[in-house]
Amino acid sequence: MLAAFAFNTTENLPIGLLRLISADLRVSLPAVGLLVTGYGVTVAAMSLPVAQVTRAIPRRHLLTALLAVFALASWAPVATGRSYPGLLAARLATALAQALFWAVSGPVAVGLFPPSRRGRIIGLVSVGGSLAQVLGVPAGTWLGGGYGWHTPFVVLGGAGCAALAVLAALLPTSRPDQGHAVRASAPDARRFTAVLATTALSATGVFTGFTYLTAFLSEAARFSDGAVSVLLTVYGGAGFAAVVLAGTLLDRFPRAVPALLVAGQTGGLCGLYAGGGHGRVVAVGALVLLGVSTGPFFMATQNLVFRTVPGRTELGLAGNSAAFNVGVAVGASTGGVLLPAVGVRGAFLVGGVFTAVALVVLAAGTGRPRRPAGEELRVTGAGRIRVNDN
Repeated sequence: MLAAFAFNTTENLPIGLLRLISADLRVSLPAVGLLVTGYGVTVAAMSLPVAQVTRAIPRRHLLTALLAVFALASWAPVATGRSYPGLLAARLATALAQALFWAVSGPVAVGLFPPSRRGRIIGLVSVGGSLAQVLGVPAGTWLGGGYGWHTPFVVLGGAGCAALAVLAALLPTSRPDQGHAVRASAPDARRFTAVLATTALSATGVFTGFTYLTAFLSEAARFSDGAVSVLLTVYGGAGFAAVVLAGTLLDRFPRAVPALLVAGQTGGLCGLYAGGGHGRVVAVGALVLLGVSTGPFFMATQNLVFRTVPGRTELGLAGNSAAFNVGVAVGASTGGVLLPAVGVRGAFLVGGVFTAVALVVLAAGTGRPRRPAGEELRVTGAGRIRVNDN
């Protein structure tokens, strides 16, 4: 949880420190923005390759090495001073570490507990990532404003070292191919492909509108700057609460929960489009719905990967992470291209269309797997019949 918090905070922290970094390094705002977009592109492009290359390394050693890279890269801005190339190189190194972290941490954490608790464990790890949006980035922005933009990166490097020490001391050393979390419980290539497509389409739809949420709230819904800050906090809090609650539901309803979340995304995006023209109450309600449905979505698809990937789970999780980051990049670009034609309200409507398509793909592609031909039915007590379909 601590490592997830540190990684996710670091990924988005330059957004809050945009003007401070720009002024100190004497570079343009788009150049600072590249620290975020370049980070996301690196995670999307390298998730699968680095997971493939490192698949034979014991996970305890690999995770501690990743956190060592994270800590050193977090402290690099202090060592490089006012060097934009040095900062960019440190960001790319951190992105490589994060790309592998999300592929490896899930199977490691899940493998420590019985399969029946898988959803809850994924949810607990995801709590750290969600706290990054609610607490990490705002706190880092405050620290940077008061003590210099280097300071929050130094603190996050310390958090990475703390997580490293705990894992090095307590995590068992085992072969990467050992444990129930290494392979899916019901591998199915068709269903796994549908999960990846759903992840990419959903992220594309959400970020087609969400990238321009601040502009929407100010210009279309006509909220004041102070109200916009409050609403962004409400959005983050709704997502965090949903993550906390969703873990136990994933264990009981692994297919229904993702479908409900994508349906909620569609309703939230379309509701914001409607609220931009017909009332603030509708806009606020739609924003809360969007927060509740986007917060736990990625962990819900990770849970589906654990059930469907026809191979090693870390490779499937890396593929899902890559699909998500591709969707983020495509969504932000799509919204930017469409803004002159459809306006900021229209971007949310287009995003709703993408998530509606994602819902169709999810429903059509991830239904209950068919029972293999020749599988035996087993009669249990009281004359009941059980089929082991995982």
